[in-house]
Amino acid sequence: MAPAADPSSETALGELRERFEAVKARVVAASAPAGRAVRLIAVSKGQPTELVRALYGLGQRDFGENYVQELTQKAEALADLPELRWHMIGHLQRNKAKHVALHAAAVHSVDSAALAAELGRRMEGHEVPVARRAFGDDPRLPVLIEVSIAGEAQKSGCPPTELGALLAATEQCAGLRLVGLMCVPPLTSDAHAARPHFDALAALREDHGGAARLPELSMGMTADFEQAIAAGATVVRVGTALFGARAPRPPKGD
Repeated sequence: MAPAADPSSETALGELRERFEAVKARVVAASAPAGRAVRLIAVSKGQPTELVRALYGLGQRDFGENYVQELTQKAEALADLPELRWHMIGHLQRNKAKHVALHAAAVHSVDSAALAAELGRRMEGHEVPVARRAFGDDPRLPVLIEVSIAGEAQKSGCPPTELGALLAATEQCAGLRLVGLMCVPPLTSDAHAARPHFDALAALREDHGGAARLPELSMGMTADFEQAIAAGATVVRVGTALFGARAPRPPKGD
């Protein structure tokens, strides 16, 4: 097997810069009709810290991780980057909330009152550092409620019928700041097929207080983020279009 390309080589950095500029241009173009700024989260799951550092050097500040252990390891390895903001975007178990509270600038995947309560408890006596506050200058940990927008059994998320109760419970957690909703629609090769799910999340926001209560909609990934922005996304989570395809995980035992 050929050795992996050096992520710090001039060629790799040039390609990263080109992809970054292309994605930013697409985000701006998609959001221009609505006159709305959209935050780009670079999904760095499975990517080496060198690429995260390189993209930070190009101006990117928000990075998303799906796994607590990987987020923790990268946060510690890149602690010298003062404005780097880690977003927890994957399923979060209550017993790992303490690690997320230490390192995350925001959590996009709160799906139960128990998890919200545990995150709130872990934030007692702690504040998000000023340089790493993701959504305004509030010192509390920003959280978004993940909604199971299509009811897929294999995906986590709060059922839409239970959203009102979870929103109210989250707002009672002193260390947390409720900022919005998140969804992951069914996987499809047709970007337009995701649009009804994005519209459904936007409608749920209107049903539960609108943008005044829930200013952020975190939805849209590499294959469909332009559709998400058209539906009202304020945050998109893009990995492959920025970093390229991830290398497959090695077999166990290797």
